[in-house]
Amino acid sequence: MLYVLGQIDFGDATIGAVIGLVIGLLVSVPVLKRLGVGTVGAAKAEATAVKAKAEQDAKDIVTRAEIDAEKRGIERSQKLEAESSVKREELRETERRLTKREDLVDRKLEQLTGREESVARTDEQLKVKLASVTAREGELTNAVAEQREKLLAIAQMSVEQARAQVLERVENESRAEAAKVARKTIEEAETHAKERAREVTLMAIQRYASEHTSESTVRTVPIPSDDMKGRIIGREGRNIRAIEKATGVDIIVDDTPGVIVVSCFDKVRQAVAVESLQRLIADGRMHPSRIEEVVEKVRSEMEERINKHGKDAAAEVNLRGLHPKINEAMGRLQFRTSYGQNVLKHSIEVGYICQLIADQLGFDGALARRCGYLHDIGKSMDHEVEGTHPKIGYDFAKQFGEREPVLNAIAGHHGDVPSTSFYTPIVMAADAISSARPGARRESLEKYIQRLEQLQDIAMKHQGVTEAYAIQAGREVRVMVDANRVGDDEAYAVALSIAKRVSEEMTFPGEIKVTVLRETRAIEIAR
Repeated sequence: MLYVLGQIDFGDATIGAVIGLVIGLLVSVPVLKRLGVGTVGAAKAEATAVKAKAEQDAKDIVTRAEIDAEKRGIERSQKLEAESSVKREELRETERRLTKREDLVDRKLEQLTGREESVARTDEQLKVKLASVTAREGELTNAVAEQREKLLAIAQMSVEQARAQVLERVENESRAEAAKVARKTIEEAETHAKERAREVTLMAIQRYASEHTSESTVRTVPIPSDDMKGRIIGREGRNIRAIEKATGVDIIVDDTPGVIVVSCFDKVRQAVAVESLQRLIADGRMHPSRIEEVVEKVRSEMEERINKHGKDAAAEVNLRGLHPKINEAMGRLQFRTSYGQNVLKHSIEVGYICQLIADQLGFDGALARRCGYLHDIGKSMDHEVEGTHPKIGYDFAKQFGEREPVLNAIAGHHGDVPSTSFYTPIVMAADAISSARPGARRESLEKYIQRLEQLQDIAMKHQGVTEAYAIQAGREVRVMVDANRVGDDEAYAVALSIAKRVSEEMTFPGEIKVTVLRETRAIEIAR
């Protein structure tokens, strides 16, 4: 028993329970003895059996405990072995990575070493080349200086003269290139725009059929006899002075039979004077008081007639909401001519042409008609107010309620101010169409000759031009250039320059075509 107890591991709970059972049995024996003498033998026998069984059970428990302990030990050993294997595998993997990284570092180190050696060799080569280039640069500098001295000695030119010659050559080459680019750009734009512009313009001209013709700027009054001339002049010229003072015109009584001439810049005063003279001649009474009475009556009627002309014109172009002062100013244009063209009828025509063009382009036709109708309103007062008629008309129309873009069309239809809307270029085009159409305008022979001479003089001032002729009644100028001095592209640039100067320096109706002719002739004589 003591042997068995000595072999038991008291750290195990199962074994402790067995030991407790055995001890309990041993302790219960004395108790059973006291229970009765009669049962002592049986109790002993039973105790012996119990003891034997307890010892056997104890052995069995110990055996199972040893087996369990051995099994757990084996499991623990296997677990430790597995963990050790994983750790060993991780250590081997780490070792492989470190070895690979070490090899990579060694290779990079070798590459860096090679690059350092290459850079060192390149540096040495660059130093050698730099020394060579420095020496060559010095040689070239000396050679250039020698060549320049030789060239200057040969050409007999200073540095400034040589520089000027080089700059002139570069300028000529650049001018030729610029002319080529300008020609190409304008030709491309014209290719796309010309057909559309021709279509719109022809449509506008065809749809508006004007019947009025040019008017003469000279006013004459027929008289029945030469005796009437004396009566108009009066005693010591008092009648003619009274007429001139009351009307503000000049009366020219010369040897021309049957007529007297009325001269005045203001066509309204001229019309008052002509009608007054006609009434005085018909009435036959000619004295200063009668003259003043007739002139005052005609002037009053003329004001009413002017207002009627303005209202009728506004109704003809179907414009509403015009200020009475604007109608009055437009009515005065009935008595104003430009190159023989009645300005009021010209304004009506421009208004309708503007509407037709605007309708074709998808703009507001009514607004375009208003812009075109009012574009020359400044001409009704340009002899009374200082400034150009676009500026005068702009200020007047703005004062009486007109707004953009009508104001811009009035001020900019001759290019005096930049266009701020599409309606201003439309008015410019319609104005040119109305002015340039056949029969619209005429001018005096003297002004006509002056315009032709000015046109030819402008063309002759350009470099390379040999001859210039104004043809087609001054609507075209043909320019001949020296083929040895002006190339094809430069000829186009010459035409563009002449056209620009003509637009800036001359005043003319419609447009003027500039044609530059360049011809090369090769002549040889066979003998």
